[in-house]
Amino acid sequence: MSELNSIALKIVSSGKGILAADESTGTMTKRFDGVKVTSTSENRLKFRNTLFTSEGMKSFIGGVILYDETIKQSVGPDSIPKIISNSGAVPGIKVDTGAKTLSSSKEEKITEGLDGLRERLKEYYKLGARFAKWRGVYIISNDYPSKVAIFTNAHALGRYASLVQEAGMVPIVEPEVLMEGNHNSNICLDKTTEVIKKCFDELILQKVDLKGIILKPNMILPGTNSAEKINSEKIAELTLKCLKDSVPKEVPGIAFLSGGQTEIEATENLNLINKYNDTNFIMSYSYGRALQQSAIKFWSKDIKNIKGTQEIFNHRANMCSLAAQGKWSKELEEK
Repeated sequence: MSELNSIALKIVSSGKGILAADESTGTMTKRFDGVKVTSTSENRLKFRNTLFTSEGMKSFIGGVILYDETIKQSVGPDSIPKIISNSGAVPGIKVDTGAKTLSSSKEEKITEGLDGLRERLKEYYKLGARFAKWRGVYIISNDYPSKVAIFTNAHALGRYASLVQEAGMVPIVEPEVLMEGNHNSNICLDKTTEVIKKCFDELILQKVDLKGIILKPNMILPGTNSAEKINSEKIAELTLKCLKDSVPKEVPGIAFLSGGQTEIEATENLNLINKYNDTNFIMSYSYGRALQQSAIKFWSKDIKNIKGTQEIFNHRANMCSLAAQGKWSKELEEK
């Protein structure tokens, strides 16, 4: 077993998953504005450190994706990566610089951040990061995603993944087909399958070790404005079909993004995916809002109530961990 494979398995094994705490300052400001908390560097650190020092971190979180600001912060004598490592989780870092307008298809996006990436990865490794994340985004409409958006984002993900492994870290490969739109679930299935297949074409072409990556895909869902309503069983069935058709067997783990799902939806859908999982892939979670939403609402009422906020987070992380093992039920949410 290679070192990269060991790191990937440590992050997603035994019902553990990823806490995506890599929101940019702008995104965190929107979240804080929504709960009427001033978004300062100090407050962002207070909230995140409340989660990082919780009991739930030790039991349910295998990795934490950080933002550039956070990976360089400390609480007392300990750096944030050290605090995360002390909990048993692996520190990670978001390295893309965001999705910008694709010049050849103005409605679509291309993710940037390759310039200077090799040097930044060396710095992040010294700071304690052992995995990285890069997100490509794709929209669905009558004309999209276009071939150019699918290819250019896959090529960028391949270049990123190769550089990350060169630096001794595990790349999280995140091709996100967005929920926005009026498309049905079968269109989402077709487009997501096409996107993921092209990503792996590029990863293989660029000699990325597939045993040393984690895939972070969207689940297969109808668009947010679609007339179609499907249940969690159907979501699980379509999502598993997509992954069986598009992901090479060497990939050790898949950690789903929550996208626009509620905490309960993201948990219930993950649970059924695991109940019906007849592959060798570990199916886990890499959730941002679906792990933090209730905690941030509670914390905003009294930012000094660390214990109360941690209890809310511990419960949510426990529910996600049970779902990653196919052991969750709605009754457990009430306990």
